[in-house]
Amino acid sequence: MIDTHIFVWYTKSRSKLSRDVLALFEDYDNEICISGESVRELIALWNHKKYIRQWWKSPTEIIQNIVDVLNITILYLKKKNIISHAVCNRIPLISDDAKFKFYRNQVLQLIDNE
Repeated sequence: MIDTHIFVWYTKSRSKLSRDVLALFEDYDNEICISGESVRELIALWNHKKYIRQWWKSPTEIIQNIVDVLNITILYLKKKNIISHAVCNRIPLISDDAKFKFYRNQVLQLIDNE
């Protein structure tokens, strides 16, 4: 599962991703997922006229890019916390968020973008 930053960087600025993270995207045996919460965050950024409006013309285009172009599965979570979802479902989480490192002792399978 990828977080919002990793999605944006993968689609618009791959140079910000580590070779290891790029290799995970390029391995077609991996199923790449993004949380519904990250999708909501992208739409909120778009609605508030943040930088992503230069890349996508509408929230619908963002979702089409996720599902149809990149073949990324959207996971709709009962809780908004992607960390708890990753831990409970034993899904590795790819992130650049430094705060997530503290959850490794909670059995989070974190793949850092370093």
